[in-house]
Amino acid sequence: MHLWHVTLFTKASGVTVTDDVITVFNEMKVRKAQANEDEKKKRKKAVLFCLSEDKKHIILEEGQEILTGDVGVTVQDPYLHFVKMLPPDDCRYALYDATYETKETKKEDLVFIFWAPDGAPLKSKMIYASSKDAIKKKFTGIKHEWQVNGLEDIKDRRTLADKLGGSSVITLEGSPL
Repeated sequence: MHLWHVTLFTKASGVTVTDDVITVFNEMKVRKAQANEDEKKKRKKAVLFCLSEDKKHIILEEGQEILTGDVGVTVQDPYLHFVKMLPPDDCRYALYDATYETKETKKEDLVFIFWAPDGAPLKSKMIYASSKDAIKKKFTGIKHEWQVNGLEDIKDRRTLADKLGGSSVITLEGSPL
């Protein structure tokens, strides 16, 4: 009789976050009151982060973003577009700038999403899980964090609305729930 011992990676992975990732986060976090139209259009609505080839850095995933200026032009529904950006068989981190309304007020909040679909390789799930704290430490002041394990958990915008404010949320991205 053998005893198999499984060790879970709970220690930090040693993965570092690139300056680009921190810059993007800070740009998304700070809303410039004096932003001109051009600056507003270039503002990121959603962005994906992945591990570099050598698995040592968390980087901006090239081309995987939605700009505020795209909404209503090339992107009709930013939430559905964002969901389609998530790879079905690998992990990612994401920032999503949610615009929503409650009965009282209009709000905008950044949501940090850890996408770990069931179909992702175990090795990928482990390194993304053990590196999550590295990126979260850099994203100070984020109120909403969401771990998603498949399309079923994210495709309905009501799930995000629940995370943002439960039953008080009446619209997300301008669409009624």
